[in-house]
Amino acid sequence: MTQKSFKYLKQEINILTKRGIDFIFTAAILWLFIAYVWTLDYSSYDNSIITFIIGAFLLPMAFGMSKVFKTNWKIKDNPLDPLGLWLNFAQLIYFPFLIFILIKYPDYFIMTYAIITGAHLFPYAWYYDEMAYAVAAIIISVGSLLIALNTDLSTIWLVPLFTSVILFLLALWIFTTNKKLPKIEDIDG
Repeated sequence: MTQKSFKYLKQEINILTKRGIDFIFTAAILWLFIAYVWTLDYSSYDNSIITFIIGAFLLPMAFGMSKVFKTNWKIKDNPLDPLGLWLNFAQLIYFPFLIFILIKYPDYFIMTYAIITGAHLFPYAWYYDEMAYAVAAIIISVGSLLIALNTDLSTIWLVPLFTSVILFLLALWIFTTNKKLPKIEDIDG
């Protein structure tokens, strides 16, 4: 392996992964399904369990979306490549808190899940050199809290709908800015 500059390694990730658009677009779709689930006449606990089940579809659907968006999931010889996965796994560290909310306060599960989802996007602003990730992280986290504080359980579905809308907007932004990325052969190593 030849020695590549740090800047080159980050640009390579941005170009080949297209800044994670496959994951963001998939997450937006899944959060739309989650919003629908929270409109159903089930208990908050049951809706939370269904939400977990829907979340399990993220990886296989994102893999399918990687074919649509022509993104790479593995960038050989790029030592920064595993960091993207580690940043995603970081949100799993918050799951004990989420389980506590599920057991003790299931009415607030969806707000907590949305906040964790939003907050985990924050480091991707650095990873992908895309501030829209930081903006989306803050908007989803704070917005989910504000919606939950100002709505009742009959309209708590607004939290996942809001999350989905922000993720769709983030995906649209990324899709648009990706068009400005150079071709991989045009960057200096």
